[in-house]
Amino acid sequence: MANQQTPWKTDHWFTSPWNHDSEVSSGYRFPEQIQIHDVTLRDGEQQSGVVFTLDEKIRIAESLAEAGVHRIEAGLPAVSTEDEKAVRAIAGRGLPAEVYAFSRCMLDDAKRAVDCGVSGVVMEIPSSRHLIELGYRWSVERAIELSVEATNYAHEQGLKVAFFPIDATRAELGDYLDLMERVATDGHMDSFVLVDTFGVLAPHAVQRFAEVTRERLQVPLETHFHMDYSLGVANSLLAAASGASVIQTTIAGLGERAGNTPMEETVMALLTLYNRDIGIKTEQLTSIARTVGEISGVQQPSNRPVTGERLFDIESGIIATWFRNSRDQDMTESVPFLPSLVGQDGPEIVYGKGSGVDSVTEALEQLGLEATADQHMAILEELKTVAIAKHGLLDLDEVAQIARKVLDPQAQSPVHGAGPS
Repeated sequence: MANQQTPWKTDHWFTSPWNHDSEVSSGYRFPEQIQIHDVTLRDGEQQSGVVFTLDEKIRIAESLAEAGVHRIEAGLPAVSTEDEKAVRAIAGRGLPAEVYAFSRCMLDDAKRAVDCGVSGVVMEIPSSRHLIELGYRWSVERAIELSVEATNYAHEQGLKVAFFPIDATRAELGDYLDLMERVATDGHMDSFVLVDTFGVLAPHAVQRFAEVTRERLQVPLETHFHMDYSLGVANSLLAAASGASVIQTTIAGLGERAGNTPMEETVMALLTLYNRDIGIKTEQLTSIARTVGEISGVQQPSNRPVTGERLFDIESGIIATWFRNSRDQDMTESVPFLPSLVGQDGPEIVYGKGSGVDSVTEALEQLGLEATADQHMAILEELKTVAIAKHGLLDLDEVAQIARKVLDPQAQSPVHGAGPS
């Protein structure tokens, strides 16, 4: 899909050559393969008010697998009987994706995960001394002993173990590394998750966080970043560029508080900004996001990156001019990537307060009408007046009423939403 000579400019997207400048790209340390580990069914459901039924979880899991998601975290079996049924059912579907369970670092939790038939388990433990002692009322030694016991058991039962230290970014650096090294030495971890539970890691700290952790523990790294400062996508990309091979995400950024790193933006940024095709069928991103939005009841902004319903609507007059002048040759002059790349329609010129003369020309062409330059301006002026009164966009029928009124001043049919003249 990408042009190796100009990876920033292809038939499908137009991003920035600065991303591939040798002074910039020489610092990239992307692993050969990057995987998505989706946590919508577990961490996404932790968003306040979100509940997925068994059938809904299976539907979401099947959609994720069909889109090429590499790993699906089906849930935490210890939460409830319903959650355990869901994990067991998804693990037994034979999906073309690895199915993981989430587990506390407790032997009983590990046994539940094994019984569900998953291929891997994400095992959590508080990593900061203050959270261990204040949040859990445990001693540090107990936390380590539980981690060692549970991770060894899961490994002995044939599960892949991703070790998940809660609140790692707020732990004292030396203390965090010492504690995690003891688990890595005495217990077992196939990978280690860089966890920013509260989304408080600054982008400039990501590289050091990743490199120091990998150097001490000598295992592959994963990421699990939150969006409290809207940095989850940026931080995940920086961690991947520092060698992390798995990125944990949710659909539409569902999750506790401000949510988790959204899969859609992360996958598209890897593809179009870094030329990293990780095997996700991007054309399915919008349909999956809207399915999850419908099921979860969480309303998304109309201009949400990648999947927003109005993302590719063009109201601004100047952008409408760019689009009309270039669309027959290259639509990416007006958008960073083609809507079809993410399963959307468009771009489309829409009509509102921000419209310009070329917006009117677009409407007249669609309506099969002709107008003089003065009539164009009169239609535009009335279009803006009506849009302001309506407090929104006009559809083509409403623009048609305005145009015919201007072109035939004898026509007195009212324009819907215009209000008194």
